[in-house]
Amino acid sequence: MFIQLTDWRPVLLSLRVALIAVFTVTCLGLPLARLLARREFFGKDMLEAAITLPLVLPPSVIGYGLLILIGKNGLLGQFLTSMGISLVFTWWAAVLASTVVAFPLMYQSAKAAIKSVDVNYEKAARTLGAGELRIFFTITLPLAWPGIIAGLVLSFARALGEFGATLMVAGNIPGQTQTIPLAIYFAVDAGDNITARALVAIITVFSFIVIFWVNRWAKRQNY
Repeated sequence: MFIQLTDWRPVLLSLRVALIAVFTVTCLGLPLARLLARREFFGKDMLEAAITLPLVLPPSVIGYGLLILIGKNGLLGQFLTSMGISLVFTWWAAVLASTVVAFPLMYQSAKAAIKSVDVNYEKAARTLGAGELRIFFTITLPLAWPGIIAGLVLSFARALGEFGATLMVAGNIPGQTQTIPLAIYFAVDAGDNITARALVAIITVFSFIVIFWVNRWAKRQNY
């Protein structure tokens, strides 16, 4: 039976949050993955453990940590408050939560993909006078692209489905901070099964299409 969704705001907000989060983790994750994949230094293991920590921590713990950080009395929150900026209970807080939980997935995928690239190609480019930035964009990135795409998809899916940390720092404000997972939870809690089923169908179909497309793309790359 066709289920009609009357309020598309959670869907549009979730897509906006997920896209911004993926853009952020890509910009931050790729350089960091490149650095840690090719360099050895004191404290590297500690840094990698900190980066991957959100993978094992409960989302509510991550949300509480972010709340301490960006709250009015937090380290970053006090600075932002002095500038007249408040992130808590805004959709930007949802972006921050999604970015934090998705970052390890992008980092791990990008690092594995970069480590799979033969370093001899990079060394040959250096002997020809190519700079590190040019080597990364013309050699490392194209060769590692399939793995990076996988990281993008995983990060997007994780950001799209983020619930616990988002609820802690962004709350559930319809039309402002209510993403699809939040809308589903509170729709079920209110007994609105029609809305819950519609949102579940939307996020499931959308995620399936994205993953299916990436798998097809990766298969074509191997031929």
